[in-house]
Amino acid sequence: MSQIIHILPVLTVLIAAVALMFMSMYENKFSIKTFITVSSVVLVATLIMAFIPFGESYSIRPYESIFNDVLIFDTFSNFFHVLLIGGTLLTLLIGEHYFQHRSYFKGEFFSILLFALFGMMLLANANELVTAYIALEIASFAVYIMVGYNSEDSRRVEAIFKYLVLGSFIGAFYLLGVVLVYGVTQTTNLTEIATFITTNNVADMPLLYIGLTLILFTFLFKISAFPFQQWVLDVYRGAPMIITAFMASTFKIAIFSFFLRAILQDIEPLINFWDSIIYVIIVFTLVFGTWLAVTQKIVKRMLAASSIVHTGYMLLAFIAIGQNIDAAYAIVFYLIAYLLSALGSFGLVSHIISETKVRVTYDDFKGLAHERPFLAAMMTVFMFSLAGIPSTIGFIGKFYVFTEAINAGFTALAILAIVATFVSVYYYFKLIAMMYFYPTKEECVSNDFNDRRISTYAIAFLAIATVVGGIGSVIVFFIPALNIDSLINLTQISIQSLFIK
Repeated sequence: MSQIIHILPVLTVLIAAVALMFMSMYENKFSIKTFITVSSVVLVATLIMAFIPFGESYSIRPYESIFNDVLIFDTFSNFFHVLLIGGTLLTLLIGEHYFQHRSYFKGEFFSILLFALFGMMLLANANELVTAYIALEIASFAVYIMVGYNSEDSRRVEAIFKYLVLGSFIGAFYLLGVVLVYGVTQTTNLTEIATFITTNNVADMPLLYIGLTLILFTFLFKISAFPFQQWVLDVYRGAPMIITAFMASTFKIAIFSFFLRAILQDIEPLINFWDSIIYVIIVFTLVFGTWLAVTQKIVKRMLAASSIVHTGYMLLAFIAIGQNIDAAYAIVFYLIAYLLSALGSFGLVSHIISETKVRVTYDDFKGLAHERPFLAAMMTVFMFSLAGIPSTIGFIGKFYVFTEAINAGFTALAILAIVATFVSVYYYFKLIAMMYFYPTKEECVSNDFNDRRISTYAIAFLAIATVVGGIGSVIVFFIPALNIDSLINLTQISIQSLFIK
């Protein structure tokens, strides 16, 4: 019975996705609001299920005779399930008005969204390379479809074509890597690969390193690290705004969930082999991403470019894992901080443009604080967090990452990341300056815009969580769930569950 409890969230999402697909056949009987409501209720119920074992330290392999040890359900996967379900639910709530005022959104879209979530949750549980590939492709193909969902818009078509072709190409690298790993180890099971690595002299097996490097390329592409970042600006710009928010935050977290498991649980003895490669990648990711962000005039593209810089920060902790396991805790905490900040900032832009196509460039945001001060205040919170300003969770995340990198001996990289953070103040604060220190553009005024809706409250929740995550230990120490130390403790428990035998 306990095994059922652990797999129930994944099964519920899958069943709901199929049910919504059949409901979409009769969409003349159901409104978009109905699909949003059903999806939200299912996600809330699933989130409650995921919270049942939340925080407990455990690791089980349910129904091994059925799943053949390809899935692991542990504190680590459960922690990511909560983040992924929460991110998807907030995406739905923030996009509620956006979905209803875009005629091209149909009922099957919400089925696709839940299939994407199912793939991401499965990826967090994967203990086998082919299973991980299938889960990744389920999620990726769902995202491809959502990116190009409005086929009448040429930008959407261009975005999906670019993303699909490049994603399929990099998927071939992954499969080739799996073939090479299997050729050496005679298995694709991560646990068995770990046993092989610890009991054999892998230094004399170059094909194993080549195979794992090809798999690493897939990871770098999906998180948009240099030199695999070229697709980001065009795809993020071409996708519907709320899907961009989903891709930039929730989907990126799912990618890290599997590769963190693979590295920490299985190939940790080998990770120092890639230090020099990742070192160079981090330098170029930070420099190139910063340059792209500084040169953008469209807010959406600026946020997309800045997501490349944040990838560099996460890779900084990633490279430190070989010398310091605490760096893994820093990555997970930073993923939480980035989820709140990125989903909030992208979501707020989609909220603002949900009834109009203005508010696209920096100039379009002029005077927003005078017209709609509440929204401007929330955007300021998210910009502060992305820039790493104290009193926000983004500051705690960056401080944690930089500290662990320095402790691991990567001081030069940490200094470069700090410089990139200082530069980010320019492009984030530029938007704040536009909102507060310039008069409103006449064509951007919208007097009849109603902010009393679900998306406003969802974004407000993210803004509050962003601030509480930064100063929670000071003002809400009496509420354990909101205490920063408690959050860090949860990340530690989740990582430590990977080593339960």
